[in-house]
Amino acid sequence: MARSKKPKLAVWKFASCDGCQLTLLDCEDELLPLSEKIEIAYFLEATRATVKGPFDLSLVEGSITTPHDVERIKKIRDESEALITIGACATSGGIQALRNFKDVADFVDLVYARPDYIDTLETSTPISDHVAVDFELRGCPIDKGQLLEVVNAFLNGRKPNVSPYSVCMECKRRGAVCVMVAGRTPCLGPVTQAGCGALCPSFARGCFGCFGPMESPNAGSLSAWWLERLGASEEDVLRALRTFNTNATAFREESEVHDV
Repeated sequence: MARSKKPKLAVWKFASCDGCQLTLLDCEDELLPLSEKIEIAYFLEATRATVKGPFDLSLVEGSITTPHDVERIKKIRDESEALITIGACATSGGIQALRNFKDVADFVDLVYARPDYIDTLETSTPISDHVAVDFELRGCPIDKGQLLEVVNAFLNGRKPNVSPYSVCMECKRRGAVCVMVAGRTPCLGPVTQAGCGALCPSFARGCFGCFGPMESPNAGSLSAWWLERLGASEEDVLRALRTFNTNATAFREESEVHDV
């Protein structure tokens, strides 16, 4: 009996810092057995050698910021049986989505000597705003273990085991003292999806929201707690919500409440 062909994996980059692709490269030992099960057909961060599609699985990093990006992601979607977005840029527009709250033309005029050469969109948006996405893997950057779990799940036709609950659950599991209750430190943990292992709270620092909103966040309640009980200002709340996942719906809508 002839051996079946290995599934083709492609990794694509749009507007981003490459950190999530580097997380895949950082798998190191795990990549060796993975490469025996799949064919890494397109991954320019790792090699210039490429294989044409179609692809069984595409991992997409980065946000859509130019008209060319829109055309390119649609072509990638057409060539991919399954498409997974990885990281804050691809899932919410990234920190570059701060442009969405201003006139991008002002930035272009300040930065570039010849603004007329620049062809850009008014906004930075997630991949899901333009094509159908099969799964969104959060993080800035993503977690290596979660990435391997998602790839394994799609290659084996099952649902990824990635928890949608908040960072607070990870704090409890680590036995970390709540920085808000005990230290009166503003923390986004109650509204942020787990995935980092409660890294910052474990070192007595508030969560910065790297993994974006959890499944059912109550950002308004958390903001009120910050203002009424922790002495935070409206500016404090605004700046905390407008970072890596500034364009994520729950964070964006709550930040607009405090944009006074």
